[in-house]
Amino acid sequence: MGTLGRAAYTVGFWIRETGQAMDRLGSRLQGNNFFKEQLSRHRTLMNVYDKAPVVAKDAFVAPSASVIGDIQVGAGSSIWYGCVLRGDVNSIRIGSGTNIQDQSLVHVAKSNLPGKVHPTVIGDNVTVGHSAILHGCTVEDEAFVGMKATLLDGVVVEKHAMVAAGALVRQDTRIPSGEVWGGNPAKFLRKLTDKEIAFIAESAANYKSLAQVHATQNAEPLDTTDFLKVVQKKANEAKTQIQ
Repeated sequence: MGTLGRAAYTVGFWIRETGQAMDRLGSRLQGNNFFKEQLSRHRTLMNVYDKAPVVAKDAFVAPSASVIGDIQVGAGSSIWYGCVLRGDVNSIRIGSGTNIQDQSLVHVAKSNLPGKVHPTVIGDNVTVGHSAILHGCTVEDEAFVGMKATLLDGVVVEKHAMVAAGALVRQDTRIPSGEVWGGNPAKFLRKLTDKEIAFIAESAANYKSLAQVHATQNAEPLDTTDFLKVVQKKANEAKTQIQ
């Protein structure tokens, strides 16, 4: 980014900061006897200088997720609550129909001890379980990464392969198609059954449908009745504090 680009970025930043400050002031002027909005400075999508996320229109990104930098999210994919995808020093590419479940972390490698550069590439119809860590790796189409599994730089999980929950897959490991790997460090456990391979596709389809439900609910405005309940709750809390 050149000098002009950095200047424009800085001006934009201060305009946003001014808006946040005015919003906070407005909340304070409402007074303690009224509903006081708890402002959140969280931004779901955030650029890093000239690197901005590109998310398909029908993809779901949860409000508490963070998608940062050079990232592409394909059609029908979902990034769930609390996830962090940080494409600052390299790129992250996510195909269509893939789900990255709650609290998962996806990052990239600019350089490591062997001096290699690794983006993170996740294919189509992939399931990444809750709290998994993917760092500078490749997960091919219709693969499955279990909950709290960790994939380090240079790992390749081939199509129809599965990483068991809690596994630690060491650098530059390749997990062949049709195999289950698990443990710390991860090693071959057994072959997948046809039923298990079919389950991988079913899991991705189920999460795609579920994401549409969450996207619809998140797009709805706060119902008046719910709003009044929140107001009453805040008022009762204020009375309790005064007493």
